[in-house]
Amino acid sequence: MKIPEYSLNDESFRLFKEILLKKNSLKVQALEGPLGSMILDAGISVSGGSLVGVLIAEICMGGLGNVRLDVNSTSRLQNWVTVRSEFPVLACLASQYAGWSLSGRKNINEDKVFNCLGSGPARALACREELFSDLNYKDISQYGVMVMEVSTIPPIDVIEKISNNCNIETNKLALILTPTTSLAGTTQVVSRVLEVGLHKAHTLGFPLDNIRSGSGRAPLPTPGKNLVEAMGRTNDAILYGGSVHILVDCSDTDAEQLAYEIPSSNSEDYGESFSNIFKNVDYDFYKIDPALFAPAEILISNLSSGKTWKKGNLNLELLEKLWIQH
Repeated sequence: MKIPEYSLNDESFRLFKEILLKKNSLKVQALEGPLGSMILDAGISVSGGSLVGVLIAEICMGGLGNVRLDVNSTSRLQNWVTVRSEFPVLACLASQYAGWSLSGRKNINEDKVFNCLGSGPARALACREELFSDLNYKDISQYGVMVMEVSTIPPIDVIEKISNNCNIETNKLALILTPTTSLAGTTQVVSRVLEVGLHKAHTLGFPLDNIRSGSGRAPLPTPGKNLVEAMGRTNDAILYGGSVHILVDCSDTDAEQLAYEIPSSNSEDYGESFSNIFKNVDYDFYKIDPALFAPAEILISNLSSGKTWKKGNLNLELLEKLWIQH
């Protein structure tokens, strides 16, 4: 799982600087944030776009993933995102997964609170999550890169918290801000389709060292008009349109069992739009059946035997009803 002399943050910071060189053509804006931090606005005061969303997704994977946009002319859902990684555990779980809970006061003199889940390789510097004890990985870099699905610039106390936990200077911290209601935000979230499959495998107790490579694809919706609708669409894209292929090295029994247990159709909440499910539980994530957070379709290939198991099915008809006006 480890790569000798490879730093997720060093590579992501290099990719971050490449975006800065093309910021005008990519419709993004570079800002100096609190305490000298580097801010890339990809959808708050600028329009951003799906092309920069792809680049941000690759940054979020620590440079260990390839993300592209495809057109499916045989489907009413024409725009798709495809993701591939030869180091999916590091790319998806050590970097891309939105697992670092961050909060702070928006203004020292006010009680308004800033909350978000941080994703990206800076997580592997701080290693604040229990997940990292299973990953057995810690990055070392003077730079830290983090992606946040927010519509405001993080306050000073959040910048300080990230800097202190990552053990880096604030002027070496790069934050990429992608509201879920933006094109870049929607694209980079749907690009987590492989990560959702990997995370489900981990929650099921499958040994991460047995995972060799992976790929995934999902339809790309138009961003929703508000946060709940936008979040619902990105979740629906994966829950009902996401297809993931994971290559493993284990016994056939374990590979087949993993295939059976992953698909989102195993959930009692399956079959309704995520925004409605979220509303029905009074907007409390913890009341949603955890089995729902999975791709619609899974293929598990066992390299030791050459066998492949496919479980679950795409539900594109539901997505068409939810996304397209007839």
